Amino acid sequence: MINILKEVARGKRGAKDLSYGEAEYAAEAILGQTASPVQIGAFLIAERMKLESLEELEAFVAVCRKYASREPVQQGIDCAGPYDGRVHSFIATFPTAFLLSAAGLPVTLHGSAGLPPKWGITLQDIIHASGIDIAGLSRSAAIEAAEASGVLFAKSEQWCPPLGALRGLREDIGLRTIFNTAEKLIDYSCSPYIVFGIFHNTVFDRISRLIVKLGYQRGLVVQGVEGSEDLYIDRPNRVYRIQDGAAELDIIDPESLGLEVPVPEVDWTAERQLRTAEEVLQGGGHLAFYNQTLLNGAARLHAAGRVNSIEEGVYTCKHLLDNGQAWNTYAKWKSAMQGSTAASLGQV
Repeated sequence: MINILKEVARGKRGAKDLSYGEAEYAAEAILGQTASPVQIGAFLIAERMKLESLEELEAFVAVCRKYASREPVQQGIDCAGPYDGRVHSFIATFPTAFLLSAAGLPVTLHGSAGLPPKWGITLQDIIHASGIDIAGLSRSAAIEAAEASGVLFAKSEQWCPPLGALRGLREDIGLRTIFNTAEKLIDYSCSPYIVFGIFHNTVFDRISRLIVKLGYQRGLVVQGVEGSEDLYIDRPNRVYRIQDGAAELDIIDPESLGLEVPVPEVDWTAERQLRTAEEVLQGGGHLAFYNQTLLNGAARLHAAGRVNSIEEGVYTCKHLLDNGQAWNTYAKWKSAMQGSTAASLGQV
């Protein structure tokens, strides 16, 4: 590990990108905990300053996947959002997951408790607010709920234990690290499709090329709300479409679809996120969040090749929200999750 540090920690001008093999060695040393905490911290900070190369990211994703439980539970779309959560925005990907499943496209969600740098509200927080014992959720229970509803939620630090072992160190560093990207691409269901969120324009092209290299059939890379995979509803969105081994830049404009609407300022809590999502899934709620769920559902159906256009996807999704099918899918998932976690507790 010392030789690896000599390459990446030489300062702004002297630092060098690692080869795939070197990055793979570093990832193994970190996830396998053969490197010391000081070495791991030094490496992560040096990479943060240098910025990760495509080969480094690819190697870290591969090693994360090696240490994770991955199985083709369902062949659908992986929604890869930031594990550090949201502070100022609606987590539209949560209700969108049940909308997509109601449309026949299975969904995999994943995440952890809050992480730096945002320390925002996470999917786990919303699930906990719904009355589900997220701490007691086993892998088998999550899979049972997915079989009942078409929506899988994977707790990342349970499905990839080395990520849990690194939590304390990442919290101490307090900055974004290479794991903020790699953990989102573990893809616990081995999905053929992906929607991936980014924050900075500087990584747009790099992440798009990485997703192509990882072999996804189709995908969407979104410069979304708070760096998430959620499209904005009040402005045009820059995206990369992934298809046939290539990435193409595109714009998704909610105004052209008749969906653009101002977004109200909300003092978000996990409970408020859940309540808003449930209102949308019942065909109601504030128009901004209803339309945002429509837009994201439509764009993801199109990205997965399930509709011929985003416009067609909007009509499909509106019907599923308004006739109660999306809500029924959510109710099945919630009931299965609550029942499975209660059964797990009864066995202890």
